[in-house]
Amino acid sequence: MGATSVEWRHRRQTWAARGALAAVAGALLLPLAQGGVGGVILLVVGLAGLGLTCAALWWTLSRRGPVRVGAALLALATPVGVVVLFARANLLWVVTVSGLLWWAAVWCGRYALRSTGLRQGRLKEYRTPPPRRPFLLLNPRSGGGKVEKFALREKAESLGAQVVLLDPEHHQDVAALARQGVADGADLLGVAGGDGTQALVAAVAAEHGLPFLVISAGTRNHFAMDLGLDRDDPAACLDALTDGVELRVDLCFAGDRPFVNNASFGVYGAVVQSPGYRDDKVGTALEVLPDLLTRQRGPRLTARADGRTFTDPQAVLVSNNPYRIDDPLGFGRRQRLNSGRLGVLSVKVDSALEAAELLLDPQGFGAHTAQEVIIEADEPQLEVGLDGEATTLTTPVRCRIERRALRVRVPRRRPGVPDLPPRLDWRRLRKLAAAVGRTAAPARSGRTGRPHHDEPGQRDDTAA
Repeated sequence: MGATSVEWRHRRQTWAARGALAAVAGALLLPLAQGGVGGVILLVVGLAGLGLTCAALWWTLSRRGPVRVGAALLALATPVGVVVLFARANLLWVVTVSGLLWWAAVWCGRYALRSTGLRQGRLKEYRTPPPRRPFLLLNPRSGGGKVEKFALREKAESLGAQVVLLDPEHHQDVAALARQGVADGADLLGVAGGDGTQALVAAVAAEHGLPFLVISAGTRNHFAMDLGLDRDDPAACLDALTDGVELRVDLCFAGDRPFVNNASFGVYGAVVQSPGYRDDKVGTALEVLPDLLTRQRGPRLTARADGRTFTDPQAVLVSNNPYRIDDPLGFGRRQRLNSGRLGVLSVKVDSALEAAELLLDPQGFGAHTAQEVIIEADEPQLEVGLDGEATTLTTPVRCRIERRALRVRVPRRRPGVPDLPPRLDWRRLRKLAAAVGRTAAPARSGRTGRPHHDEPGQRDDTAA
């Protein structure tokens, strides 16, 4: 019975790979079959229109006045003009069907590759006793007032936590408050706030070897998202106080400042420093971007990452583990938080053509990983966006990662991190499509199909 099930799975995988290749062939041949040479010419025109739209977007961001207005109108008019051309040639349905075939090819290809069982391992869970003296910091302004909306203070205190409600009218040193909590005997530190506040308290927890509780009460909650926490109900994060498990994740530093998501240098770091950014993000960005993108303002950067050098980029993003940039469905997500590697993305664009190439092919980002990144500049002080918070650091800035330095306590029952779609590997799909019998997919190790963990010799607490 088991052998039959395995053979059936392999057969589905093989046919999914064949379906992906067939759909790609159909998407490419349909325009030629229906429109002949004219159809191919129109497709080339469509691709040129896409490139022109990307170039117009670059001009919109990097110029001011009438040029910006004209570029914005061009970015809107070009796609409309391309659609009109296809409609007049009676080929609009061909483009639609071809697009659906591409979608089917991507879906079948991912299904085939996902069925191989070659997935990224999940964070290992460790069962530890509940904390006896948890200490929590709550920012009442975070996320537009989520602390009050979800009654976080009342629930935390009912679960035995000592709660400090931050004063929104006065700046408070959350790291100092966390250290005072440790001095008073806290055996867990937690915070409800943005990712920047999370990082400051997380560093204190890691320094003292204490577990850290993330309460997803911020605006975007990127760190909570990659931990698999419930971002719609911050109160659910407090369940970890009574029924939780621990994860070991990496913690990063830019100079002596901690971050849990990323440190941004160059364009974004300068934008978040602008006085009006908090009240009008879009307007402020449009005002300062032309000078930043054309290098009339801002520092000249050099980034060094484990032997690689990135010279004069407009922006450098150093992240706590690398982000996915090769797939729209996984863009901006991290597959791991415990690899011990920094993600490094550098952007250098000096013309509309380079901007179009970058937007059409995200692989054009200078994407690498490193254990250490050094950011140099021609200015003594560098504006940095640290987990979305504006700060200034002295150059050169050394970014480093401490592998699995942070013990994060999360609820045992939580939404979890969804499986990111596998990268489309057309060469592997061709091999799968040609496979026969049981050679299509590797068998999972062990009879139970339990995931492999990268810390041998330790018990798999997730199966307990």
